[in-house]
Amino acid sequence: MSPAPRGLVPEALAPKARRIRLHGYELLVDIGFHSFEVGAPQRLRVDVDIWVDEASFPTDDQVKSAWNYDFLRETVKTLAAARRFNLQETFCRAVYDIIAARKGVLALRVATAKPDIYPDCDFVGVELSSLPPGYSE
Repeated sequence: MSPAPRGLVPEALAPKARRIRLHGYELLVDIGFHSFEVGAPQRLRVDVDIWVDEASFPTDDQVKSAWNYDFLRETVKTLAAARRFNLQETFCRAVYDIIAARKGVLALRVATAKPDIYPDCDFVGVELSSLPPGYSE
């Protein structure tokens, strides 16, 4: 099925936002400041939501037009392997800053989670967001 010709989508249904998502990316990271964490890589889950401007979102089906998903994944992977981190806050900020500096980014949310720290909860995590307080997805 081919897309509807331009101009046929009613204005009320035109996209108001364009978001690229990387969710549930899990990797082993040497992170934490407790003695049992230092030198013992642990699971870290990373979620990234990037709202991009219209010019940065493809309107055709060409690879050259796409936002580079590999960049997102490789950025997180490279940062995780680059050094040990004491704090999730530091790691989260490093990911956030690299992505925020990219052309076309209008808003950004980066969240990290350590799922194996406490047996009585799903995770303990950190989130940085340029979205306004009270925003819900």
